Amino acid sequence: MLKRKEFIIGAAAGLLVAVVATAGGLIRWPGMDGSLLSVSGPITPSAGAPGAAFGPPPGAPVSFADIFTQVAPAVVQIDVRTRVPRGEAQTFQIPGLPFEFEGPEGEAPEGETTLGAGSGFFISEDGYIVTNNHVIANAEEITVRLADNRELPARLVGRDESTDLAVIKVDGGRFPYVSFEESAEPRVGDWVIAVGNPFGLGGTATAGIVSAKSRDLQDVSSNYVDYIQIDAAINRGNSGGPTFDIYGRVIGVNTAIFSPTGGSIGIGFAIPANTAKTITDRLMRGEQIERGYLGVTIGDLEPYREAMGVDRQQNGALIIDVTPGGPAARGGVRPGDIVVELNEQPVVDSTDLTRKVGAAAVNDTLEVIVLRGDRRLVARVQAAKRPPQSELDAQQAPSRRPVPEASPGQALAGLTVAPMTPELRAKYDIPAGVNGVVVVAEARIGQSRFVPGIVILQAGVTPVRSIADIQAEIARARAAGREEFFILAWSPDGNGPVLLDVPRQSATRSRAPATTQ
Repeated sequence: MLKRKEFIIGAAAGLLVAVVATAGGLIRWPGMDGSLLSVSGPITPSAGAPGAAFGPPPGAPVSFADIFTQVAPAVVQIDVRTRVPRGEAQTFQIPGLPFEFEGPEGEAPEGETTLGAGSGFFISEDGYIVTNNHVIANAEEITVRLADNRELPARLVGRDESTDLAVIKVDGGRFPYVSFEESAEPRVGDWVIAVGNPFGLGGTATAGIVSAKSRDLQDVSSNYVDYIQIDAAINRGNSGGPTFDIYGRVIGVNTAIFSPTGGSIGIGFAIPANTAKTITDRLMRGEQIERGYLGVTIGDLEPYREAMGVDRQQNGALIIDVTPGGPAARGGVRPGDIVVELNEQPVVDSTDLTRKVGAAAVNDTLEVIVLRGDRRLVARVQAAKRPPQSELDAQQAPSRRPVPEASPGQALAGLTVAPMTPELRAKYDIPAGVNGVVVVAEARIGQSRFVPGIVILQAGVTPVRSIADIQAEIARARAAGREEFFILAWSPDGNGPVLLDVPRQSATRSRAPATTQ
């Protein structure tokens, strides 16, 4: 189970877009010494620049026109041509909403050609352009339209799915460009300007403020990005474009909006400049972005802490599933373990663990400290190379299987269960390494659906080998005054954590999102 993005992510085929980048320059307002910098070269702060301090007179700036005039030549429209496989509709699901946006359905033998548009901006005089990965993903042809309406073919230099960043390049001249601003940290409440290509309209500016920082979008990209939230309007086609501060410095790359309607409601998200610069510098050097990989599915401990009987002062990441034959499995890590340290550094939550592992070099040996029941164990794991996100997503995609036939069993906590037997293992095709108590009748408890063949692996922090183990955990929960107890359940689609009510009429709480690491 991966963290799902409860946000609309822009797509090159014209879904939802939002993109912003940092320009390294100082805009001088009326009454300040000096003149505007030329747009034919890099935009850099002048000597004596006030830096991150608010320069204009008290209150809102008189106008953002000088900023736009200075930085707009560096912002471009990106048009892409992609091909949809024959008979396959191009759809974009919006999690939490009952509809999809659909692209054309392929009819021709070679597949239908689809067009999309996004935004980007020059970061070098010789034609390197930053945009979002989702703008150019699967593109067969990329064309860049400059502010002066020239159109140039572009080639892909490199991309990173995990941060949704990409670099493309055009040839044919010296281009006005902007630079990422890493030293001037934007503050909540600071003015920002987003420049991009909403709905294919071309160079468009919108203004607002930094609304929040370090936002987690509850998806895999947030494992590596602490997003800036802005309220400058960003819409379809803005993806990959820059957001500037009032001195014309790029502070982020817009990549997503939150919207129940598909349009801007003033909640947009940008990749911070320091993250964007680190990744794009490596892509421009021709490097592949490699991250360490454990081969586990993890979730935050917090939603399950009390139901598991874990001390409230204990932080960590819950191991929900382990990839068979992967690095963690070879190192002895098991589902239900709680990772509390990595290389002698405390682990706060699942995002913290993912970033620590991602920062490790491939083949590094990682010392992983886990809690297993009442024991503290050490696992030594050799980090592998993290597979592309698209491959991980495919591994996590749920299958559609018919509901298996029910079998006789015992009612327990709203479920009908039976001890594992060779007959049940064969009937429900349960792998040899999966042990526990088998659910033998379909049940829906809260938001969780149980079908015959699901196996309860763990109750609380204790591995389950019999129905008595679950009954014992219920008794412990009652003795501790807890209203819920924790189970970890196996299914053919992977493991899942569930909270069950201790009373006989059970219910579940919403499970916390999990992420593959």
